[in-house]
Amino acid sequence: MDVFFAALDVLARWDVMLALVVGSIGGVAIGAIPGVGPAVAIAILLPATFSMDPIVGLTMLLGIYGSSMYGGAIPAILINTPGTAVNALTTYDGFPMTLRGEGRRALSLAYSASFFGGIFSVLCLILLSPVLAKVAPMFGSREIFLAALLGIILVVTAHKGQMLIAAALSGFGILLSTVGLEPVKYTRRFTFEQTWLASGVDLIVVVLGLFALSQAFLLLTMDDEKIRMPRSRGSLFQGFRELMRHPRVAGISASFGVLMGMIPGVGEFTAQFMSYTSARKLSKSPEAFGHGSSEGLIASETANNAVPAAAMIPLLALGIPGEALTAMMLSVFYVHNVVPGPGLFLYQMDFVVALYLALLILNVLVVAFLLVSTGALVKLTQIPNRFLGMCILLLSFVGVYSIRNSAVDCAIAAVFGLFGYVLKRLNLPIVPIVLGMVLGNIMEVKLRAAMNRVNTPWDFIDRPIAFVLFAVIVLIVISTIWKTWRDWRPVDRRSLARKSSARFAKRISGRKSRHFDDRLKIQRRKRTYDHLGS
Repeated sequence: MDVFFAALDVLARWDVMLALVVGSIGGVAIGAIPGVGPAVAIAILLPATFSMDPIVGLTMLLGIYGSSMYGGAIPAILINTPGTAVNALTTYDGFPMTLRGEGRRALSLAYSASFFGGIFSVLCLILLSPVLAKVAPMFGSREIFLAALLGIILVVTAHKGQMLIAAALSGFGILLSTVGLEPVKYTRRFTFEQTWLASGVDLIVVVLGLFALSQAFLLLTMDDEKIRMPRSRGSLFQGFRELMRHPRVAGISASFGVLMGMIPGVGEFTAQFMSYTSARKLSKSPEAFGHGSSEGLIASETANNAVPAAAMIPLLALGIPGEALTAMMLSVFYVHNVVPGPGLFLYQMDFVVALYLALLILNVLVVAFLLVSTGALVKLTQIPNRFLGMCILLLSFVGVYSIRNSAVDCAIAAVFGLFGYVLKRLNLPIVPIVLGMVLGNIMEVKLRAAMNRVNTPWDFIDRPIAFVLFAVIVLIVISTIWKTWRDWRPVDRRSLARKSSARFAKRISGRKSRHFDDRLKIQRRKRTYDHLGS
């Protein structure tokens, strides 16, 4: 209880509450604008949070992170355009409901499901705190290195169909983390005798370039669309009653969100896919999914909003981010010399509990705000793309220059902005670069610290947690190689020819039957006309 009251004292400050309110409302507005997203907003705000207290800056970023998905459901449901990338699955059932004139019902259901998912994940996080406080000190340098390596591997394997390019981009991010002075003996690496590279490539500059500037370039090259809002009926308060009719779907989807959020490199997309698939299998009317099913909408919105709180578990307990947004938050910790990991639970537990309570209050604030301001937020979806692009471009360069008052940083950010623009146009992932930079630095520091106590290879995994992490890494690598080999192994050409010939014969027979049916109909018509004429 003493920790709880100490956390309340931390959270009760006026600047902390103001940051939480601004972040929550701002996150909803940003999520409601297609083409912006929380990553762009957090990247722009990062330089500003460096001058704040850690709890103030983190509550603002948490507000944006946790509330943007609420706002992203508005354009996904009303105009079939997801406000954030993770709201893409919401369009499957949200927009068909809008076409039936049930837009308000769909919005209310999305808000209710998001609220349930957010509260469920925060409560799970609070219940897991005693376990985390006991387990986190068991992680030494070897365990954290293996956990970071596992995160890199999961990031690569999560991009199915793009694993090779994801691995290459992760390696590029690790390479960027090694530029400059190395952290032990302070020797220069990959600087090529250039003084401006001695301090390394700043993570925030790369983040602003890859996420904010690339999105600005993308918006500036897009045409402005005229959006017409369909009429909708229903009440924004009916969603809570309807959610109670599907407790199984909501509970399973929230559980998937918590589990997937705890695993680095997985995130909202996998949680949504698994929850949506399971909801369709367990539904009494699976044919309605994709055509305006309330269960499908509940599954997608509950799962993606259960992830943010769960994603804080590896960040706070081990200092390992699971995605780009938590990697950005990690930089706020480092700037203020607050090191997330086992020491945070031992010496600053009130700080951790304050973050949990902030997430809890965040969901209440967002739902209360949405119930009274949805009409005004709908108008944000009609802001022209090019105007948004210019605003993001201006704010990004101001943020980059304010970090170190360096024009070189602006040039580096512009280069990464163009690189990110190319990746987005080619539909290639950007997140592996950022996670490679963050996790690469962690892996190097922890590996060099662990090697002082390692004499043989077995010494590296002679502890239980280290051995379990190593076993998981080996299993994931072997299973990935096996699946890849199975998909690419040579196909039996004879069986393939038999299957193709059978399909061709079936197609021909179908055409023949349709042809004979048409001829029979024509003959019957002729006989009827001849009979009438006679």
